[in-house]
Amino acid sequence: MAAIEEPTKPTSLYDSPSASQPLLSNPPESDSSQYLQISYNLGDRPFKDIPILVLFLLFVLSSFGFGIFATFNRNPNYPNLSSYHYDIKSSNCVTDSPNWVPLYSSSSSVLKSLIWTLVATSILSLPICFLLLLLLKHYTRQIVYALLPFFVVVPIFINVYWFVACTINPTCSNDFPMVYRILVLIFIFLVIGVIVWIFIVNWHRIELTIKIIGVAADALSMNLGLFVVIPSMTLGLLVYYAPIVLFLVFARLNGKIVPDHHGSSGEYACVWKEDKWVPAYYALAILTMLWSAAVMVEGQVYVISGTISQWYFSNEEDDTPRRSIRKSLRNAFGPSAGTICLSGLLILVVRVVRAVVDSARQEDIPGMFNLILRCCVNTFLAAVDYLNKFAITFAAITGEAYCSSAKMTYELLKRNLLSTVFVETISTRLLAGIAFVVSAIYAIVACAILQAVSHLGVKTYLVTVAAWLLLIVVLAFFIHVLDNVIETVYVCYAIDRDRGAVCKQDVHEVYVHLPISRNHRSSLVTSSLLV
Repeated sequence: MAAIEEPTKPTSLYDSPSASQPLLSNPPESDSSQYLQISYNLGDRPFKDIPILVLFLLFVLSSFGFGIFATFNRNPNYPNLSSYHYDIKSSNCVTDSPNWVPLYSSSSSVLKSLIWTLVATSILSLPICFLLLLLLKHYTRQIVYALLPFFVVVPIFINVYWFVACTINPTCSNDFPMVYRILVLIFIFLVIGVIVWIFIVNWHRIELTIKIIGVAADALSMNLGLFVVIPSMTLGLLVYYAPIVLFLVFARLNGKIVPDHHGSSGEYACVWKEDKWVPAYYALAILTMLWSAAVMVEGQVYVISGTISQWYFSNEEDDTPRRSIRKSLRNAFGPSAGTICLSGLLILVVRVVRAVVDSARQEDIPGMFNLILRCCVNTFLAAVDYLNKFAITFAAITGEAYCSSAKMTYELLKRNLLSTVFVETISTRLLAGIAFVVSAIYAIVACAILQAVSHLGVKTYLVTVAAWLLLIVVLAFFIHVLDNVIETVYVCYAIDRDRGAVCKQDVHEVYVHLPISRNHRSSLVTSSLLV
């Protein structure tokens, strides 16, 4: 295990001599000394999971290498395929003068309105996220209770509005019969009823969830630099994707124009035949892009976890440690790069397998063997999700390898009777509801403004939906960051609890009310059902 540093002066939970022992548990003597010293590792970290890092770099270099080859080896005659015809004398495809198709540019009021609306939404999304963060920090309870009714009111309003609007509009009435409109209306009302039932069932947890969100918002407000670094990582991924997409386009141009004999008519036609290696390169490049996306997501979680954990274990009450984000970035792209690559690979495999299982479920393949196999696969995927949930967070704190982080996190939560289910199922859904309500209110206001200043007719709703989708994507990113902060603080609290120390008193005052989990196997089953 890497050398782990303790905070300078943690506050003891108790005045008794047993304050240094883990709470609510009696771990073996060999493990107690190991876990008592867990804290943020400020020292030099060794490189971990190097084979996976080498494999990832091999995928990337192969994608770029073969892509460069495809670029220089492309056939320039592919764009003129339509000008080729079969020559009987030479038994080959020959070309005529290429026909150039002129390109005309056109503009419309719909396109202009769409562009301006999306630009305005992009500009306004930043202050909306910042204002929402400040409100969640200082007025969490008021915001949550004020928006809770809108979780039901807004869907009901939208449901009734589209039904009435479609009934009044002659074109929509003809294309969408009344029977189907009523069925959709009833279905949406049933979904709204399920949402209400979820709130009623979890109402006793709302107050604790509000406090947890408030603590996370306070921690995030102390590290606002994450709102610059995390989007920059996403932008960097898009820049990284650009040449690969270009290589995929050029790879399609690797081939030749050959005559093809039509059996029915007996005539020959000129067709494009790709080189045999092109499909394999497509598979390689697409897998590299998917793995890179998963690595970027896990890298963002790592940076968030490392930054927040430095804030948590620091002794500075009103300020954050200096260069905490820079340290997290250096560790993410340095010693822990292999760990992040391994976590991203596991997430990619889980999602691919889950997609295959869902596809098989939709096909409804009969047989007891298929049913047993599906249950085994779902159990395996739930176990991987369970172990992976806090593995990257723990690795960001300690610098441990992926497998060690997953094992140590599980043992840490198990010894302190904590679970991984509660925080995710309640706070995430509540934050998602807030994001939906805010984006829906913005969409309604945007629609009213567009109808007042433009004459787009029915197309106004298309522009409004585009603006709503853009804002909800931005807010989803904000919720993703805040959710990772909640999980990081949760792990830091578990470390404090295990060591019998209090680094952030306000955090302990909230998280001490979390329910006790005495059976982690049942938590695993519960998490698989909730997913």
